Amino acid sequence: MDGGVRTMWMQQALEEANKAFHKGEVPVGAVLVYQNQIISRAHNQVETLCDATAHAELLCLRQGAQQLGNWRLLDCTLYTTLQPCTMCSGAIILSRVGTLIWGAPDLRHGADPALFSSHPIHQVVVQGGLLQEECGQILKIFFRQRRAQPLNLI
Repeated sequence: MDGGVRTMWMQQALEEANKAFHKGEVPVGAVLVYQNQIISRAHNQVETLCDATAHAELLCLRQGAQQLGNWRLLDCTLYTTLQPCTMCSGAIILSRVGTLIWGAPDLRHGADPALFSSHPIHQVVVQGGLLQEECGQILKIFFRQRRAQPLNLI
């Protein structure tokens, strides 16, 4: 697929990350593309929903499966602004996503990329680092602002 098209989809995921940023959520966004159209989009909503599993990727996969009427997302490409954690990576594999493209690496919680190619039933094609600088910058700004805020211990 054309690199310009992939960039366009990642920019859409960045728009979702920006929504999360403005809600005070860790700014991660995701879009799911099927037949050259976005069928779902989401951003982190962990704080909003009081749900530790409300990651952008999981919300996007759920919406995409509903949109297609099928949990198998074989011909879909998931774009996410941050390297998925182990929880999201498992869901991506189990959802049978065909291709995963992520932006910034997650050095703390990012799943080992070998996970995607070593699953006995389904292997996901993975590309990391698309718009890495832009995807990483929004996270840096968010956490810099978060560290500058006084702690609310109550």
